[in-house]
Amino acid sequence: MSDTYDKFINLVCEIGQLDSIAQLLDWDSETYMPGNGLHVRADQLALTAAMAHERRSSSRLGDLLSQLEQSNLDPVQAANVREIRRLHDRAVKVPAELVRRIAHAMTLAKDAWGKAREASSFPTFAPHLEELLTLKRQVADLIGYRTERYDALMDDFEPGITTAEVAAIFASLRGPLAAFVRQLTESKRQPDTSILHRHFPREAQERFSRRMAEAIGFNFNAGRIDVSKHPFCTGMGPGDVRLTTRYYEDFFNASVFGVLHEAGHGLYEQGLDPKHVFTPAGQSVSLGVHESQSRMWENLVGRSRPFWEAFYPECQKAFPQALGSVSLDAFYGAINRVGPSLIRVEADEVTYNLHIIVRFELERAMIDGKLAVKEVPEAWNAKMRELLGVTPPNDREGCLQDIHWSMGTFGYFPTYALGNLYAAQFFEAAHRAIPDLTDRIRRGELSPLREWLRTNIHVLGSRYRAGDLVQRVTGNPLSTEPFMRYIHGKFAPIYGL
Repeated sequence: MSDTYDKFINLVCEIGQLDSIAQLLDWDSETYMPGNGLHVRADQLALTAAMAHERRSSSRLGDLLSQLEQSNLDPVQAANVREIRRLHDRAVKVPAELVRRIAHAMTLAKDAWGKAREASSFPTFAPHLEELLTLKRQVADLIGYRTERYDALMDDFEPGITTAEVAAIFASLRGPLAAFVRQLTESKRQPDTSILHRHFPREAQERFSRRMAEAIGFNFNAGRIDVSKHPFCTGMGPGDVRLTTRYYEDFFNASVFGVLHEAGHGLYEQGLDPKHVFTPAGQSVSLGVHESQSRMWENLVGRSRPFWEAFYPECQKAFPQALGSVSLDAFYGAINRVGPSLIRVEADEVTYNLHIIVRFELERAMIDGKLAVKEVPEAWNAKMRELLGVTPPNDREGCLQDIHWSMGTFGYFPTYALGNLYAAQFFEAAHRAIPDLTDRIRRGELSPLREWLRTNIHVLGSRYRAGDLVQRVTGNPLSTEPFMRYIHGKFAPIYGL
């Protein structure tokens, strides 16, 4: 059995290395690649995708899986076999040529999205979106699904969960969130956010954002920060994790909280067990759990009062003209202002999930064929009015604000809201395990939380599915209650409720 497992792992690692190469090529295309390199890069990514798919769907891998499934395996081996079986069974149903076409179309679509967003012109992007939807519907139909196509696509990002389950979670959030938003926005006490729109020099933002990433424990000997149109984190392995951000000199939040968010992802990547790199045991369990780490560091820690009691003096020194005379109370209120807004990545913690519901409902309708591509801008604006009470003035601030559709990642958006729920539930568990956690954060001691997350989540990789991991770490299945407790406990005092 040992020889069989070794052959299996060698093949799995080969696939993982090809995926890693593709991630590096993709990172370069978003950061430093010259514009004229686009079509060659599309061919390169199509080739690496096809090579990985060929191995993932091979009869050789299938034979090794069948042999190992009849063997006695330890927990790590069993997790690797379980997760590769899931990926293999999906892969054998999708022709390599379709995988190549999707990778090629995705590279061109991302470039078109960037140009369309810059010009605020949805028609520039629409043909690419139409092509990717067509290709992804084919994938869903080939893989199969329980009740609707969206199930098959979402399983790529949050294995095991169904569209119906997500819809039920969102239905339970929609009403209470909308009611709480109304309470907060109607309160007589409203933070002054103008202090966040003063002049924040880019060089100072770069230094302070890096300092915040270092403060939470991101290792720059195993990572870096660069600039892209849309912030992201990508890991080629625990020793090479790339973050990106963007800087606006007239807005504080974008870079600082963007870096805290992406560094939260980066901590997960750097905390994976290097002994199992390129295998499921050395990879994150799901994008929802991954998002829980970024949202925890960005919001539950990074927007908390104890965190800024530790770091606000440094922040004032970094931006003396903008914040030197601003009190901690005023700053804390400003970074936690709640109100309907247009841009998801700049949304507050209370309204954020409503932004996700907009995207979930539109994606679901597009994949099902109930919403035509040409109708997307109008449908987007209608959903924004319905759920958030605001109407985007243009496509750039509306349906073109996110990169995800250009990447063909339909089914990804729900993981953001699931991440918020996981984060609140994990954070409650962390407080039980570390009774003086708040005081430690107040003193700038962030390593106890980081190491607790590393031990209980990161190093486990994909040994457990997301639902099982939540139960194991917190003692309860996933629930909306910790998140609702968290936002009420935090925001009611800020708004004097």
